Amino acid sequence: MSLGYFNYPLPHNETVHSYAPGSQEKKRLKEVIAELKGQIADIPMYIGGEEIRTGNRKPIHPPHEIAHTLGYFHEGSEVHIYQAIKAAMSAKEKWETLSWENRAGIFLKAADLIAGRYRPYMNAATMLGQSKNAFQAEIDSACELIDFLRFNVYFLSEIYRQQPVSSPGIHNRMEYRPLEGFVLAITPFNFTAIGGNLPTSAALCGNTVIWKPAHTQIYSAQVFMKVLKEAGLPDGVINLIYVDGPGLGRVCFHHRDFGGVHFTGSTAVFNHMWNEIGKNMSNYKSYPRIVGETGGKDFVLAHKSADINVLVTALLRGAFEFQGQKCSAASRAYIPSNLASELREKLVAGVRSFKMGSVEDFRNFINAVIDEKSFDKIRSYIENAEKDKDAEIWVGGHCDKANGYFIQPTVIEAKNPDYITLCEEIFGPVLTVYIYPEDEFESIMDVVNNTSPYALTGSIIAQERSAVEAATNKLRYAAGNFYVNDKPTGAVVGQQPFGGARGSGTNDKAGSILNLYRWLSARTIKETFHPPAEYGYPFLNEE
Repeated sequence: MSLGYFNYPLPHNETVHSYAPGSQEKKRLKEVIAELKGQIADIPMYIGGEEIRTGNRKPIHPPHEIAHTLGYFHEGSEVHIYQAIKAAMSAKEKWETLSWENRAGIFLKAADLIAGRYRPYMNAATMLGQSKNAFQAEIDSACELIDFLRFNVYFLSEIYRQQPVSSPGIHNRMEYRPLEGFVLAITPFNFTAIGGNLPTSAALCGNTVIWKPAHTQIYSAQVFMKVLKEAGLPDGVINLIYVDGPGLGRVCFHHRDFGGVHFTGSTAVFNHMWNEIGKNMSNYKSYPRIVGETGGKDFVLAHKSADINVLVTALLRGAFEFQGQKCSAASRAYIPSNLASELREKLVAGVRSFKMGSVEDFRNFINAVIDEKSFDKIRSYIENAEKDKDAEIWVGGHCDKANGYFIQPTVIEAKNPDYITLCEEIFGPVLTVYIYPEDEFESIMDVVNNTSPYALTGSIIAQERSAVEAATNKLRYAAGNFYVNDKPTGAVVGQQPFGGARGSGTNDKAGSILNLYRWLSARTIKETFHPPAEYGYPFLNEE
């Protein structure tokens, strides 16, 4: 029964807490960190209304303190994937017919729960499980996730309001249906907010979802699942499972009811998924929606007019916050020769001023990389650069995994523009600098545009306005998010819709109305009030 039109106002972005010395939020966050560290979590999968414990327990260790055990998650198998699909399909009809205002209310309540008493738990779980410092956790697992939940409700209400015109004697209307099938959400380790947004954006639109987070993000994912359940999310709408990727693909991509995939992860995995989906097109009830945000090799291009302090800050923050483990992180920088000497001095000093260690010491700007596999990969690039005549390490390079996966932020100068660390995604605290002749700005833009297969983020640092305009135009397809006089990271929901093209994904812009269209299937309904009773038209009559 519909008793009114329910619309939702444009929300404000959640205020970022500072965690300054003496603040109540800092005191409370430290208390919760100690509380979580004093427990051994037993983390089930959530399928339908059941908490599934398989007995195949896998330990969770903080990347910065690998001797400590936060808890264990129960790993599933292909049997549980089938169970999750069954639960999702069983819940589908009731969920998609639930009134819009009640669907919206669940996610708005979840946002309020995170903004309130769950805030320190979301942040502490992200800090401990993913080795983020307090500020990086706050802007991610609190503020961005809250913003996704609130803004998506607003965006969907705006979509529902969009209706076709009607002519005399006819009424036209548009229904925005969920997809015909289940949605698979595959989420990465590096952002708790992405882990929350990918399943909930599809669910908000009336879809039911199977959610597979990265194993290295399960600790914070299960906290969000508890929030959703407390907010009133019905059983089976989002099913949280911990299974291996190949098994997930074998089951879901061959299933007739596969409706779409919402993915954030590596380009290679996304390409493989797309290929597998293509091979199985004849099996599906409908064409699946394929939405992916993948890799990046993000650039900072400095013009000879750049403010040196703005440039240095953009590189220190853009390259090394959260240990460079952001798909938007600055990983290649093109520096004009007139600024090179001063940049080197200030950049080296900045890196040397970083404190590195546990997230529990809030003075640490740098923490650990996510796991041993990532550590070994990043270290191999650094070790190769140390031996290569085409590279010079300005600062950093020390790697130690005795107690945690710590890699000192590293700056490499490449002597040629196609050096490997300028081209390949490293996903760690490694910045590669290339110095170009200061008067060859036009040609270096071609290098920036053509070096990488990715096109996610990038920035131009310049005081000369013609340089800003030239870079904005020439690098139009080199980045889906382009920044002027700022670091290429830190997109805010509703302000900078996020996503890139080329090898960086489908550019469906998380944090905007565009993304929600992908989880809807429109139906046009025409009602004629005075339908014709004879087939003939006037033109058939003679004069």
